[in-house]
Amino acid sequence: MKKKNKEDLYKENKLESSKLRIAIVSTDKCKPKKCHLECKKNCPIVKTGKFCIEVEHSSKIAFISEMLCIGCGICVKKCPFSSITIINLPKDINKDVVHRYGPNTFKLHRLPVPKLGQILGLVGTNGIGKSTALKILSSKLKPNLGKFDNPPEWRDILSFFRGSELQIFFTKLLEEQLSPIIKPQNVDLIPKQVKGNILEIINKKDKLNQKDKYMKVLELDHLLDRNVEDLSGGELQRFALLISIIGQTTNVYMFDEPSSYLDIKQRISMAKIIHGLVRHDNYIIVVEHDLSILDYLSDYVCCLWGKAGAYGVVTSPFSVREGINVFLDGFIPTDNLRIREESLNFKLATDQDVTDEDKKRLHFYTYPKIVKTLNSFTLTIDKGNFSESEIFVLLGQNGSGKSTFIRLFAGLIKPDNVDSLSFLESLSVSYKPQQIQAKFTGTVRQLLMSKLKGLYTDPYFNNEIIKPLKIDGILDNQVLTLSGGELQKVAIIITLAKNTNIYLIDEPSAYLDSEQRIIVSKIIKRFILNTNKTAFVVEHDFIMATYLADHVIVFDGQAGVNTVANTPQTLVAGMNKFLKIIDVTFRRDPTNYRPRINKYDSVKDKEQKLNGTYFIIDE
Repeated sequence: MKKKNKEDLYKENKLESSKLRIAIVSTDKCKPKKCHLECKKNCPIVKTGKFCIEVEHSSKIAFISEMLCIGCGICVKKCPFSSITIINLPKDINKDVVHRYGPNTFKLHRLPVPKLGQILGLVGTNGIGKSTALKILSSKLKPNLGKFDNPPEWRDILSFFRGSELQIFFTKLLEEQLSPIIKPQNVDLIPKQVKGNILEIINKKDKLNQKDKYMKVLELDHLLDRNVEDLSGGELQRFALLISIIGQTTNVYMFDEPSSYLDIKQRISMAKIIHGLVRHDNYIIVVEHDLSILDYLSDYVCCLWGKAGAYGVVTSPFSVREGINVFLDGFIPTDNLRIREESLNFKLATDQDVTDEDKKRLHFYTYPKIVKTLNSFTLTIDKGNFSESEIFVLLGQNGSGKSTFIRLFAGLIKPDNVDSLSFLESLSVSYKPQQIQAKFTGTVRQLLMSKLKGLYTDPYFNNEIIKPLKIDGILDNQVLTLSGGELQKVAIIITLAKNTNIYLIDEPSAYLDSEQRIIVSKIIKRFILNTNKTAFVVEHDFIMATYLADHVIVFDGQAGVNTVANTPQTLVAGMNKFLKIIDVTFRRDPTNYRPRINKYDSVKDKEQKLNGTYFIIDE
């Protein structure tokens, strides 16, 4: 090995001194009473007599001095509970710290900048600071500029933002000229906080007399005799949206993940409603993981990058197209920083991609006409064909029978027509349901080892499925304590681990952020292609659906009453049929091929509808 000279060492030391260190100690994982204080005993700085790591067996948690830490990473490797994370950042970013919750905890750098009369979209992974930013901008959380032990006064905070639009925004907040309203992220919690009849609650909240304007569009008019606790996820989401916009006149609207649980048509309706709220004197901020909806909704975007649970950095504002493309490309030009090793693109499957050799194996299976009646709802599945190494995406409104289709193929319910029973019983399937319930008592590691057997240590399965989902940090967590997104990733791993011919996957994007959705899409696509299997997928995220689909099964008819699952069609033909039903047109971004929704009644929208091309692959 070449010996380093003094000039090399000087350059290294200069580079190290230009870095800022963030030390994160997990309050859930750090257990000084159950370890031998390995972090402290092995720290080279502690051995010199300095208090870089302070912890005793009686301590609740270890404290790491970021000023003294040299970033050697020894404590990270020695901690038996994997509770320590050390991150190196450019030192000049430290001047932009807006908030930190405490020592060795998450901190947020910079804030998104709201603008009057425009919709600001926020895009970034989970745990990166989007909800923290909303809390600060809605005055629910006072920014401490990183000085958690000696929080600054408002005059110092205003001075920190001097000369920026944020100074004006916070001044208006302090003078009570702004009255922010937040549509909460977790609508599942609403039944625990609000109880009673839907109509009574809406009438009580409807101070602006606008409920009639929105109820039909949000498809709530048939739910008025129900109680809040009886609503499904999509119904709760639409109820929360309604309450957010009819409660009072406000000049700051904040919508945290408004598309969760909604189907594609409902997402478009939601976006149109939010668009209709824009005035010259109000601010609107939207956090959204469905990039096609974020693109359609926003006038401009701010991206957030960093490390989940450790730190988040907000970028300068970008135009909508540029901002989403920056996020997908993984390179932030304003910070001259790459946040992802590879860029993400959405080259779609087309008829031209299918070779003559591929066509020889098409129509590998044929399924018969299947009929199923559930109470007052009837689903008719038209006869169709499917082949191996292909993904069939099921598209339709909520209540159109997509999950019923999946459950029929999974053998969980029986068809009405006996002649189709033998086919369904002959299928070998692996099924991931829409609603995932944690029932396993034990850790994630124990669950995976019991379900995956030898695959848990199989190099191919680890590299292709487990590692890309980045579940290392939750392997020793109890399954019963997992979040929705964590449960989703574990469920996808278990589903793909089963050696079978057909994979039935119901809404794999639920609870996942934008980046995780793309990763999951790539994992499923590559797995089905490489293993010569078949997948039927229900998906409402349009970018994810178009990326996954080789063929499309369109559900039409009257949702909740009588619907038909049409025979499988090619991607373009199927998308055209479905988009015509919901009256929406899509074009393709020339940079990364992602589908983009045309603004309603725009020149492009009218042109495509006139030509009957609701979904365009090539322009």
